[in-house]
Amino acid sequence: MSGAVDLFAAAAVRSATPLALAALGEMVAERAGVINLGLEGVIIAGALGAAVGASSGVAAGFTVAALAGAAVAGVFALFAVRIRTDQIITGTAVTLLALGLTATLYVALYGAAGVALTLPTQAVLTIPVLARIPVLGPAFFAQPPITYFLYVAVPVVWWWLYRTHAGLMLRATGEHPEAALVAGGSPVRVQGWAVLFGGVMGGLSGGSLVLAQVGTFAEGMSAGRGYIAIAIVAFGRWHPIGVAVAALVFGAASALQYLFQAMGWNAPYQIFLALPYALTLAALAIAAARGRTAAPAALGRRQLLAEGEV
Repeated sequence: MSGAVDLFAAAAVRSATPLALAALGEMVAERAGVINLGLEGVIIAGALGAAVGASSGVAAGFTVAALAGAAVAGVFALFAVRIRTDQIITGTAVTLLALGLTATLYVALYGAAGVALTLPTQAVLTIPVLARIPVLGPAFFAQPPITYFLYVAVPVVWWWLYRTHAGLMLRATGEHPEAALVAGGSPVRVQGWAVLFGGVMGGLSGGSLVLAQVGTFAEGMSAGRGYIAIAIVAFGRWHPIGVAVAALVFGAASALQYLFQAMGWNAPYQIFLALPYALTLAALAIAAARGRTAAPAALGRRQLLAEGEV
């Protein structure tokens, strides 16, 4: 039984990693007042970028993944932030564009056979001593390096948001952009950089799927993770620590299939595949029941003051 629990805990952290990466970046964007429904497209672009860059090594794969995610997010920022189109419609269009474009490029680059299982992947990096802690050790300290990057990113983002002037300006932009403008900030610039950061993190999320988990690329392999990440941001109350915990909850829901299989339960596997999406609906319902008090006041606003406007 202890072996099954260890397997479940490790799988939960592994499944939570791409969700947490994407959600952490999305949280920063939403703190600036922008909800990026194009996150699903960002993740799939990062996944394809990782597959392309992996020919030069895992590090190059993650680099191209981050750049691909930033490129897709840049398209969203151009329209939603600079031109001020509707964020929901723009994000949906960007996701559809990215899904179609990655599928086309995948076939053009690799043909019908695809890249199969030939991509290099990150090996598990075990932290001495810590990895021997019962249950928590193998779960948290015997993971690929991208997971340890996430461990560092969460407190760094928290510190930046709540302990720096730039973080204060970003939060002010998401709450009251007019006040941020009067204080000498540039809401458009702040939102643009926040969306690009979300794109980098979303690209790394897609890269982690390819280079730290499955070792290949498949059309549509993002499988709704972008939308789940957006729900995680709300469930985590727009706070870095809350987002990390919420991602772990969703990762555990995805990993339940391993625990039940180890226990010999013969339930249909489709039930386990549906659990994260059912949990997404539950999380949104809980967030709605709590109210929107934790959400940035200007989240999703279409009209934003530009420099020089009063």
